[in-house]
Amino acid sequence: MKQLRLHSISDNYFDQAWELYEAAFPPEERRLLEGQIQVMKKSDYHFDIMIQENEFIGFLLWWDFETVRYVAHFATAAKHRNKGYGQLILEKFMHQNEKSVLLEVELPYSTINKRRITFYERTGFRLNEHYYEVPPLIADQKPLQLLLMSYPTVLSAEEVEQFIRTCHPIIFED
Repeated sequence: MKQLRLHSISDNYFDQAWELYEAAFPPEERRLLEGQIQVMKKSDYHFDIMIQENEFIGFLLWWDFETVRYVAHFATAAKHRNKGYGQLILEKFMHQNEKSVLLEVELPYSTINKRRITFYERTGFRLNEHYYEVPPLIADQKPLQLLLMSYPTVLSAEEVEQFIRTCHPIIFED
């Protein structure tokens, strides 16, 4: 499987990735297209797609910071789910270098949210139960309470605060 970094919305496969992005995430967890265009210009942001035999498998949208890699969005195409691709993509990403990996999950109030957490735990992520919220990605929305998951170890409350202080202004800037 090949991992390709897209740099603009005119790149091959962007339309397929964007369609999956809009289907896989609720509006309060995703950027508008105009915001995505801007964030793709940042050197530390990666819009990576996975391709196998010229077929779109999924995407991994992530930030590369000095001490941590933060997965903002991750999804596999519906027709490729439950085939092991998601775990393969994440495990390869997790072992690319020594930096810790962070991602966010919704609170475990529904069966699907609990299943996502279990999937990430099976892949090696640890659930951090510190209070955590993210600023809205779209104006006029409220902050969103989520949970952080981390690899390879659980984060301390101080490490969560450090991530919020140093990375949120970059991730969530207007």
